[in-house]
Amino acid sequence: MEQMSGMTQPKKTRPAIELADYQRLSEFRYLIRRFLEFSQLQAEDAGLTPRQHQALLAIKGYPGGGPVTVGDLAERLRIRHHSAVELVNRLGDAGLVVRDQDKDDHRRVLLRLTERADDCLAELSAAHLDELSRIEPMLRRLLDQGRE
Repeated sequence: MEQMSGMTQPKKTRPAIELADYQRLSEFRYLIRRFLEFSQLQAEDAGLTPRQHQALLAIKGYPGGGPVTVGDLAERLRIRHHSAVELVNRLGDAGLVVRDQDKDDHRRVLLRLTERADDCLAELSAAHLDELSRIEPMLRRLLDQGRE
């Protein structure tokens, strides 16, 4: 029994983890890191920071295709609201994002990619989809091993 805050708690049982499970998790994390490294280099070659690339993708690929607010962007990137505001400011200064006032709710500001951002994102996305197709068989193999 473990002691927590003066109370006795029963020890939680966890499922047995085999060496193969550790190896699968390690390989999965390796493939993710490899993809993220590829993504970072591609963004930098396009003149963007990785975070700017992620923001453009989050805006363009927002679920449902609806309008995106700064708060939505912060949630999708898992960053604080003020950090998203600073990011949007930098994207605006770079001519990649435009802020539009919501016609129905004038307090809301909606984000829209510029044509320049759309072009840049299309190039980056084509390269990323190509890279993803290269690692997809390895990912599928790993995921399928968990179902066996």
